Amino acid sequence: MSILSLAALLPDADVIAFTLHIPYAAPWGHRGASHSVLMALLMGFLIGLSLARFFGSVKRAVASAVLAVASHGLLDALTNGGLGVALLWPYSQARLFAPMRPLPVAPIGLELLSDRGLQVLLIESMYFLPLFLYALWPRPGKASETSEANRSTP
Repeated sequence: MSILSLAALLPDADVIAFTLHIPYAAPWGHRGASHSVLMALLMGFLIGLSLARFFGSVKRAVASAVLAVASHGLLDALTNGGLGVALLWPYSQARLFAPMRPLPVAPIGLELLSDRGLQVLLIESMYFLPLFLYALWPRPGKASETSEANRSTP
């Protein structure tokens, strides 16, 4: 669902901190509080409640939204740059990285369109290609069941 893709990008709304002159290392700076597990739970809960009718279940919608938002901070912890991610905020101000950091850090803003930015996008595409293929792989679903039911009725 494309709304969950947007939900996964929500933690990076904290880049507004740069224009507000909030220091990168501050709790509300980039990769700070907005990338924490607590904020993923709060934002995911609110997003999930608003999407419940599309999922048929509040629990399923909330769980999907929480996972989508939390994925952002966890994936940022796999990058090789920046100051780390405040995953445990407000309990800890420490910026954390994963033990392995295979992903290059992406440039921010229009710099993403630079040679370096395009190189990062290519590397990320290679890492996540199996997930993209899995997500796009055709599966039998309600649409095919409905069309089969329509064909079998005289």
